[in-house]
Amino acid sequence: MALQGNLRDFSATEILQLLGMQQKTGCLVLERNAERLSIFVKEGRIVSTRVPGMPADDPLLRFLLKIHRLSSEQHLGLAAIHKESGRDLEDLLLNGRYLDVEELTSYLERRIQDDVTHVVLWDSGSYRFDPQHRWDLPVLIRLGVEGVLIEAARRVDEQRRFASHFSDPTVLLGVRDLPDPDEPLSEEERELFGIIDGRHTLAEVAAAAPLLESEAYEALDRMLQAGWIEFVGKREARVPSASPAVAPQAPAPIPGSGPVRRHSLTAELSLALTVALSVFALFQVGRMARSRIALQANDVFVTAQLRDVRYALELFRRETGRYPAKLDELVADRWVGSAQVRVPGHELSYRLVDGDREYQLTLERAR
Repeated sequence: MALQGNLRDFSATEILQLLGMQQKTGCLVLERNAERLSIFVKEGRIVSTRVPGMPADDPLLRFLLKIHRLSSEQHLGLAAIHKESGRDLEDLLLNGRYLDVEELTSYLERRIQDDVTHVVLWDSGSYRFDPQHRWDLPVLIRLGVEGVLIEAARRVDEQRRFASHFSDPTVLLGVRDLPDPDEPLSEEERELFGIIDGRHTLAEVAAAAPLLESEAYEALDRMLQAGWIEFVGKREARVPSASPAVAPQAPAPIPGSGPVRRHSLTAELSLALTVALSVFALFQVGRMARSRIALQANDVFVTAQLRDVRYALELFRRETGRYPAKLDELVADRWVGSAQVRVPGHELSYRLVDGDREYQLTLERAR
């Protein structure tokens, strides 16, 4: 017989503890409004929070796309194979050699932990445990319920601790003081340093980061406490002008980014709107194969400089419909300053790929 009830009577934490202690096997389904999560357990251990197959809302698929581990082309290829064969996403990833077992296991663990951390906060909704609904696919991970719940409790406490710092998602984040080059940085912190530029809001930075939302906010909190980043303003709401004769002012130039020539009012408005609304697309472009950059792990100074070059390339393309033939063209048209395309101690190379529709930006230490 299935076990079911209301989360107001028994929390997700209590139900999972019960399943762990009694070493149950089956599927626990938690629902709240439009949200639904399936937690598969085997002999009291969590083995998955996915539904077998490859549905469009598969949490693992969404995660791999967000962190740019899968490209849109790879996604389409996997979807085509799944449609023909019906094979599970994990099977396709491994046998297609998109990921190896160790890497996939790591992603599954991160995804499961984030899912459980999310549902332990639910104070309403329903639960249903079905011992007949089992995870019949190969088991790649077995997480102890107690360990997952302890980590979930830690994350919840952390979220509550720094919630006051990030209560307003429209605040703009800027770099205050870059860490010492010898300072050990986590992978999350290195990723975020490449996005924070004083022009993007807290919500935009968290969305663009190739991290789970909880990972992004935890890393941002550490960086804020260390004094590396700061709030530099707030994104003002765009209010329509009372008089059509009054043209909106151009956004203030970003210090250090060099003057930008505005070619027309239409182009100016389009560019401002693009910067405000297209942060994720711009960052994703910087992560794609056309911008392959070999950097030293902690060289955040170089990362910040290259970020500005990539933004200038994207803005140039959006205004002209193409990428420049050479980086000198960016300087000549005053998209960046001449110093920004020279990286001390490195050789920066730029070339067009596939006509003028793609580019490759490579960086190597000078010999």
